[in-house]
Amino acid sequence: MEIQTENGLKEVLKLLEEGNPIQAQVLISSLFEKDLGSMELTYANRCCTFWIDTNKRLKELTNEHEYADRLLSEWKSFQLFLNKEKFVYEPALYSVQKGFFSTALKNYQKLFDETEPLRKAEILRNAGICYKKLGNFDNARNCLSEANQVYPHLASVLAELADCYALCGEDKYSKVLFREAFFTSAQDIDLYYLDSELINCLVSNVKEKGYTGKSLLQWIPVYGVLLGIFNIKRELTSHEFVRLRQNIYAMENEYKDPSCKTDILVPKLLNSYFWLIDHYMLKHESIQKINEILLRIKILDSSIYDLYIK
Repeated sequence: MEIQTENGLKEVLKLLEEGNPIQAQVLISSLFEKDLGSMELTYANRCCTFWIDTNKRLKELTNEHEYADRLLSEWKSFQLFLNKEKFVYEPALYSVQKGFFSTALKNYQKLFDETEPLRKAEILRNAGICYKKLGNFDNARNCLSEANQVYPHLASVLAELADCYALCGEDKYSKVLFREAFFTSAQDIDLYYLDSELINCLVSNVKEKGYTGKSLLQWIPVYGVLLGIFNIKRELTSHEFVRLRQNIYAMENEYKDPSCKTDILVPKLLNSYFWLIDHYMLKHESIQKINEILLRIKILDSSIYDLYIK
């Protein structure tokens, strides 16, 4: 790489960090005149093009809430866009991430006066995601903890909070919260924003078994238990116990229907059985009750049963 290109790239990265892709692309164009073959410039230029086009589309939105949410969702599109690239210039990727989430955070901070509990929790969760992506884990946890207080037990909030604890090296809290999140509502968890090695290693392991989409989300807690990752257990409250039994009964009846979606239903039922067994063991219930649930697991999926009793 030529010295002029190297120095110019430093300025490009600074502009991207400041959330200014237009000026960054102007500078890249001038650098191309002397170093057209630079892969680093090409990568940075593609990043600029993506964000310039995105900003043009989003400017048409007048509702601040919608604008902020649409902006954050564009990070997923950007990730998919990057997957097509064979060459990755990490400094540009880092700078874009910093500029993007700084901009997104400013938009969410404007919405902190929201009073409707669910919407306020979602705003705080998204602000927490931005702080987390910027490496500010203390503020991320503060936002996510407040979101959980404003509207308790949202799986999307619990998963992000778990991710923060994992990134801070507090795996015990992370495992507890991840297991709670996937038990509460696996389908509401967004894997795109989770960064910790703890959860991403588990996700990769489950993907290798061929699971994708909604099915993947339901199998994650099953293998989280089987692989010893979701290994911190608790008793259910009386209300949770009754609800779990009701849900199991409903799912067992649904399973009898030949047209049911087994790719979703089977892992949900398995995870529910795991929670029920844990509850029975912690309550020192009779071995007969536990064996009854083990038999149901064996009938439902013998391979999972074999892994579970090892």
